[in-house]
Order: sequence, then C-alpha cells, then structure tokens
Amino acid sequence: MNTTIKNAARAAATANDPRWAAVLARDAKADGGFFYSVKTTGVYCRPSCAARTAKPENVSFHTTAADAERAGFRPCKRCKPDQLTLAARRAAQVADLCRFIEQAERTPTLAELAQHARLSAYHLHRVFKAVTGLTPNAYAAAQRAQRVRRELGRGGTVTDAIYDAGYNSSGRFYEEADRVLGMTPSQYRAGGVDTDIHFAIGACTLGAILVARSERGVCAILLGDDPAALAHELEDRFPQARLLGGDAGFEQLIAHVVGFVEAPRLGLDLPLDMRGTAFQRRVWQALRAIPVGQTVSYGELANKIGAPTSARAVARACAANALAIAIPCHRVVRADGGLSGYRWGVERKRALLERETES
Repeated sequence: MNTTIKNAARAAATANDPRWAAVLARDAKADGGFFYSVKTTGVYCRPSCAARTAKPENVSFHTTAADAERAGFRPCKRCKPDQLTLAARRAAQVADLCRFIEQAERTPTLAELAQHARLSAYHLHRVFKAVTGLTPNAYAAAQRAQRVRRELGRGGTVTDAIYDAGYNSSGRFYEEADRVLGMTPSQYRAGGVDTDIHFAIGACTLGAILVARSERGVCAILLGDDPAALAHELEDRFPQARLLGGDAGFEQLIAHVVGFVEAPRLGLDLPLDMRGTAFQRRVWQALRAIPVGQTVSYGELANKIGAPTSARAVARACAANALAIAIPCHRVVRADGGLSGYRWGVERKRALLERETES
C-alpha cells in the first residue's frame, strides 16, 4: 500500500472517530475525556486547543496525557494539556473558598474571600456562582442554616445555637427562622413538636398517594405502592409533629391533586411549604416554571438557574423533592432524552410524561 493510500486510510479513520468532531468544534466539554497528538509537530493537545487544525491523517487519539507522553509526544505550550483544566482549577479554588466559609466564625465579606483567593471581588463572585449555583453570601447563609439545625439538634439553648451557628444577633436569625427551619427554633429542636400536619392517603392510577399540609401549605405529596409505607415516610420527615387525619375539606384537596395526576393540564395551583437549602429551592422554583408537556435535561436546568457546571447538584435537588407533581421533577430527563432515576419510580415518571403529552 503506497503512502497516499495509507494517508487516505488514516484520514478516513480519524474523520469517522466521534472524537474528531469534538476537536474540530474545539469542544471544551470534551477536555479531560481524551487527548490528541499530531505526528508532524510532535505535540499533544486538549480537544479545545485553539491551535490550527491538523490534517486528520496526522492525528492520533489518547485516553490520558500519560499515554500521549509514553507515545513520544510533548505537551502543547498553548493549551497545556499536562496541567489542570480551567474548569478543574476553578472547582479547586471554589472548594477552598467553601472550606474557608465553613470554618470561619462569622460570614466572610466578599473582599475577604477575594483576598483569600487572590482574585478580584467581581471575578470571584462570578466564578463562585458558576461552579456552585449560589453566590458566596447565599452559600454562607445555607451553611449558617445547616449549623443552626445541627446545634439545635444537640439539645442546647436556642440562643447558644444561634450564636454558635454564626448569626451576629438573635433578631437577625428570627427574621429568617421560618424560612430556614419551617417552624420556630424550639419546635425544630423538639423534632416538630406542637406542629400540626394534616394528611390523607388516597388512590390514583399511579398507586397510593399521600398529601400532607402544614400551616404554611402543602408540605408533602408522596407516591408509592404501599399506603402504610407512605405514612411511615411522613412520620420520618416530621418525627414529633402531630399527624392529623384530614377532614372533609382536606379530602377535597387530595381529590384536586389526584385530578391533576390524571389530567395534568387542569393545573395545580396550591400554596407549598418547600423546605430545603437555598440551592434546592432555586432548582425547585425552576422546575415549577417548566410548562406541562415539556422536558429539560439536568444540564439545561442547571443553565436556567445560572449554574451551568452544577448538573449533578441539580439532580440531587430533584431527588430530594418531596412534593411530587407540584414540583414536577418528572419533567427532567437525560441529555439524550432518556428517562433516568425518579424518586417514585421510572415507570411513574414515564406515565406522567405520556399523560402530559396526550392531554
């Protein structure tokens, strides 16, 4: 086989490799997944390298940078494939900032965070939000909320818990207590004691359905096969609350929810008692904005909330949702359109999506 034929065969093999499309597109999302080398220059690069596109017959692909170097290639001085990617460097910076916030006795100012990271305040704010989906201040607030829950759970006084969690004043905390805890601090410390949760269990074509409501709104909509298991799940969520059977008026509420399950386009406009972290609530609000009959991927949802690198965190927030149907996490699918994990079973997810499309 002469050289021309060999080159044509190599070019065809490269062109037919899906990795070549990523190289042509300079796709930064492919960085870290593979590397490519160029025979005529003796260097290897990341897929996103801005260097002039090589001839396909001169290109080889490598799984790791070490593989490329063992094959005799040196790292490109332009894209520096032997170093961490920009995304990885940013993630490491933000992880360090998160630890700094978590360990600080009080909430650090943006200027203090910028000094710690050796970045401008503007750049730090933008990078932090891009990686975590939260501003530094919102992340610090979520950490304070987590601390106060932990301190209250240890059984000390409410005042000690407030100051140990990093609040500068009890007044500031009490302004946020309802949003942070969903009840008064004393009630939270006692596991929800003196909190009334009304609930009822009904049936729909998807199986058993439990609807629970606090003074603030509907706090749980659970689906399953076993009504008793649903009741136990509610007990686990509110271990010391008074769980009260719904009256005739409450039965109308559960009928309304069941009606929405069967005919989604009827709409479900209910006051909700959403209890979660700041990031979870952002995801849940974005879920509620997805129209009936439409779906988004986890990555698209991450982009909608301004956190394009947080697709996995978005997926975890979807899994933490305890308000089936009302917060429609069933409308989130894989990037290829396939159905992935759903807290109440993939078959229920498929059935809900089919009904919304047919309605």
